[in-house]
Amino acid sequence: MKLISWNVNGLRACVGKGFEESFKKLDADIFCLQETKLSEGQFELDTPGYHQYWNYAEKKGYSGTALFSKEEPLNVTYGIGRPEHDHEGRVITAEFDDMYVVTVYVPNSQRELARLDYRLGWEAAFLDYILELEKTKPVIYCGDLNVAHKEIDLKNPASNHHNAGFTDEERNAFDIVLESGYIDTFRYFYPDKTGIYSWWSYMFHSRENNAGWRIDYFMASKKLKKRLVSADIHTEIMGSDHCPVELVISD
Repeated sequence: MKLISWNVNGLRACVGKGFEESFKKLDADIFCLQETKLSEGQFELDTPGYHQYWNYAEKKGYSGTALFSKEEPLNVTYGIGRPEHDHEGRVITAEFDDMYVVTVYVPNSQRELARLDYRLGWEAAFLDYILELEKTKPVIYCGDLNVAHKEIDLKNPASNHHNAGFTDEERNAFDIVLESGYIDTFRYFYPDKTGIYSWWSYMFHSRENNAGWRIDYFMASKKLKKRLVSADIHTEIMGSDHCPVELVISD
């Protein structure tokens, strides 16, 4: 089974840059999106053979997630059941026979860390949520987690220390997830690989210079460890300031 996750940074804009061709080429069994920036009824995407699920932010043109699955899930829920965290369309959970798949767009701490406290509260609430799911069946969650975990995960760690996405607090929150029984699947397969990123700023020719960050992930329950087949980051695919990330698991 192939799973793909992609922060499209505005789906309508990404469609104008080849999204549908990339969607077909990647041919995922489950395809997750973040930062769709859509309101309900604003845009329709034709994806033959897939069941579609959308979660929209209350604020127009902001955040939002989507999940497309060839197999119809047993159940689909939106948000994490916490009203203070569920108005920005950041989470969709699809339940299948043997696992949950969650697409998530983690809040950005923003410039001058204006939203760091909210972000850390969100992190704790989301971890509680997936650990509750875990009591029923294993979980894979994926998306833009808005954190580079280690120095190896961004081009310029020294100059970005204490910036949003590379604060000690955000990285420590990621440590807690790993300690709670989850695997960073790309690092599972490539523990020492450098120079592979999933996001590049639109400024300073960052993508051409590969001055990027790895902030898009597939996280898998350790219960699924034996089913992990491969992980990839599709740096060759354009259309957003992020590129798609991939996980393949055995059926």
